[in-house]
Amino acid sequence: MSDPAAVLHPLTERYASWLALPDHLTADTSDEDPEDVVLMPVVLRIERGTPPARTALLEAAAVSALSVCLDERSAPEGPWHAAVSEWVAGRIRKVTRRARGSHWRAVEDFAGVTVSVGGAEARALLPTRLSEMPRELTRLQISGSELPHDDPGEPPAGVPVLWLNPEVDMSAGKAAAQVGHATMILAALLHGDVCTGGQRSARADRELRGWVDDGFRCAVRTPSPEQWRELLPTEDPATAWHRRGVAAVRDAGFTEIDPGTVTVLAQWPR
Repeated sequence: MSDPAAVLHPLTERYASWLALPDHLTADTSDEDPEDVVLMPVVLRIERGTPPARTALLEAAAVSALSVCLDERSAPEGPWHAAVSEWVAGRIRKVTRRARGSHWRAVEDFAGVTVSVGGAEARALLPTRLSEMPRELTRLQISGSELPHDDPGEPPAGVPVLWLNPEVDMSAGKAAAQVGHATMILAALLHGDVCTGGQRSARADRELRGWVDDGFRCAVRTPSPEQWRELLPTEDPATAWHRRGVAAVRDAGFTEIDPGTVTVLAQWPR
């Protein structure tokens, strides 16, 4: 069986160097044409009369983004491989839009993966250049995806937990993109461990394949400020991952929040 996360290898290599940058980093986009930027569209289904629960929708978005990357169609011989590998090798930007009714049904015609969690639905689509994004997607609203915060209770045992920064106010759309980054980083780090060899490699291989079989189930929660500070890595990224199973998502600062902000702490179950 082929390695299901091989397409994420470039992300594995970049993770530590990205976190090592100064906290005040600014995203250097001087080398790119805005129309040539490659994005993964993530569409959130938010019906007017029956909006989903915020936490369930974020969990669906987190799973859908990784599901596209590790789908068999994204494997080297698959039809999605070129699009996904090019995107992962660059900046893994996502754009989150909302849809309902006929607009949602139109989105389902595009290549991607829909995930449902607790009645909430999100669909991550194949990465595409901004200039090539079809009208059916560009017409969807980016704003207006806010949903009231809910209380989902304690996370279930044995699943990865994506902890949202309690001191940063993010819209549901922004948070959806960030938890999508988090699941990708978790899978990439497990893949990196698989590639190192030895006892840890065998364990990581079992854990990664078990997560694949479980449909990448995860929990999104917001800790207290005190819990957040306890989870926040104070050691180097590699040590935080191998000792505590914690990985951090730092935002580049393109939208909503300051560059360098840690938006999500992804905690792998130990």
